Amino acid sequence: MSVVPAEVLPGSALAADGAARGAAELAPPARLWPSLAAVYRAQLSRARVARIPLLFVATFQSVGIMIMMRGVVDGGGEAHAVVAGSSVVVVAFVALNLLAQYFGQLRATGGLDHYATLPVPPAAVVLGAAGAYASFTVPGTLVTAVFGCVLFGLPLANLWVLLAVIPLAGAALSGLGAACGLLAPRPELATLLGQLGMSAALLLGVLPPDRMPEVVRFARDLLPSTYGVEAYARTFAANPDWARVAGDLAVCAGVGVISLAVATWAYRRAAVR
Repeated sequence: MSVVPAEVLPGSALAADGAARGAAELAPPARLWPSLAAVYRAQLSRARVARIPLLFVATFQSVGIMIMMRGVVDGGGEAHAVVAGSSVVVVAFVALNLLAQYFGQLRATGGLDHYATLPVPPAAVVLGAAGAYASFTVPGTLVTAVFGCVLFGLPLANLWVLLAVIPLAGAALSGLGAACGLLAPRPELATLLGQLGMSAALLLGVLPPDRMPEVVRFARDLLPSTYGVEAYARTFAANPDWARVAGDLAVCAGVGVISLAVATWAYRRAAVR
């Protein structure tokens, strides 16, 4: 006659107590904001080594564009477009181009598997990386804007508007960059998409819209960074239309929410493969 231990009998008190202890040991699900802060700090620390080269390249190319355009544009609304567009190009270089490359390489090298093992929501990974990369654009954007205002003789009084333009335009472009990197089947294609997106932001944002054909103007209206450019350019007027500035910033915010949601979906899609 065999004796069965009491702890393996179904419905026994010992089995119920063991199950309760096992359930109690499970960690609670991670919340979005603490996870987002942790990913942001980790990404910021990781990219800190490349901080100075990133700032130099992004700022140098925008300053060079303004110097080149100074020989073509004298002032007025065209100068407003050149300075505002060159300032936002700094954001596009990092948030769109470099983020597309980062997520493309992360997917190709299996780095997404590491994040998939962490108890963090997918949105925290996308938003944390996007926020860390976008943070590097703040000094370069401000330096570019100040240099452009001095170069073209524009007022500096409303420079504070960039504190809203940078995060909102950065969110829209970061979402697009992350989505390109996560959806591209190869890292080379992700790099190409990032370069094309940055080139579009440069050409459509810096060149004065009055000289563009109608078809190009339509393409310009589809680019989310355009509304950040328009918001900053409107502040150079003698009496800025603040309602239209707020409207342009609202468009940036709306596109940013949509693009980051798409990037989060792309992250889930890439992580399960």
